[in-house]
Amino acid sequence: MKRIPELIMLDLDGTLYVGKQAIPGAIDCLKTLRERDIQLRFLTNTTTQSHDELIAQLRVMGFTLEDEELISAPAAAKLELLAIQQKLRRPVRIWPVVADSIRQDFSEFFWDEQRPDFVVLGDIGDAWDLTLINRLFNVMHSGAELIALHKNRFWQTEEGLKADIGFFVAGLEYICSKNARLMGKPNRAFFQQVLDSARVDAINAMMVGDDIDSDVDGAQQMGIRGCLVRTGKYREAYAEQSSVRPNYILDSIAGLNELLR
Repeated sequence: MKRIPELIMLDLDGTLYVGKQAIPGAIDCLKTLRERDIQLRFLTNTTTQSHDELIAQLRVMGFTLEDEELISAPAAAKLELLAIQQKLRRPVRIWPVVADSIRQDFSEFFWDEQRPDFVVLGDIGDAWDLTLINRLFNVMHSGAELIALHKNRFWQTEEGLKADIGFFVAGLEYICSKNARLMGKPNRAFFQQVLDSARVDAINAMMVGDDIDSDVDGAQQMGIRGCLVRTGKYREAYAEQSSVRPNYILDSIAGLNELLR
């Protein structure tokens, strides 16, 4: 390793924990990183829990972090909407198609399901049906833009892999002939926001995650070193057929400090 990173970005689900269980060695690993004065940022595309819920969950599992160290896709979407609103000099109308737990994150915007300026799309679990898809199609066909909190293909649960909202984002893009504005990983603006928060250049940062597409490739596209862990959604066959080549591969986050030595 040519240089010890000044900043380490850490994916959450699948990298630090699965379900409600911390990955063995994860808590001690982060403690040692802090003792070495390496800045940490916790990055997540999770759209089913609010910022406060995620912070509380991490702390219950034994992780130590400050509120501002967690940077989520919903938070990035809120900043994007505020910037758009300032540019337009008028309130923006949104239709938040998101889990009930994060709807409060968008409470300061005007909600309009009939003629929104933007559809904000996150994970809504089993609420998907053809009626909703057709409603989304019609408002987007009439001019609404799509803000997707992320476009992940699949994610790891305690029951195994499950399809993620990338399925619906790609479908809506196709039928509406529009590209969504992506907020979370692997969006370049999302990674830049994290770098800016730590005042660190990309060359001095590392991203650690279980998703070779969103975590590793997204980081590498920004000049950030990407470290893939073989936990969570990692699948050997999928990683081997990918054109992405991580800078480092670890069995789990527990091996990170040894790598950094």
